[in-house]
Amino acid sequence: MKKYIITVISFLFIIQSGCARSMRYSHQEIKDFPPPVQEQIKKGEISIGMSKVQVRYAWGGPDNIIPHKPQEDGKEYTEWVYKKALFFKTQLFFTDDRLTKIITNHPGLTR
Repeated sequence: MKKYIITVISFLFIIQSGCARSMRYSHQEIKDFPPPVQEQIKKGEISIGMSKVQVRYAWGGPDNIIPHKPQEDGKEYTEWVYKKALFFKTQLFFTDDRLTKIITNHPGLTR
């Protein structure tokens, strides 16, 4: 029983450590963004319309970046993938430099 409890506590500690947020920006770096965007970055939140830099400040770098072939409209399409605790995956789609779509199976994700 003791072994089981230690295993469960260790597992929970590992999952929680993946949720820890460290500051990925300085206040100087985000001072020129609109105040609502600054607040989102401070809270670790993202939303449609944010730039790649703003998303990186809010969430840090993605686990994977997938460039997609440009379409006939000539715009650049990029997919960023974030993974958490082996089960949760969030895909962010950018058109040129702006976040245009979010697909996730992460419960409680704030957008």
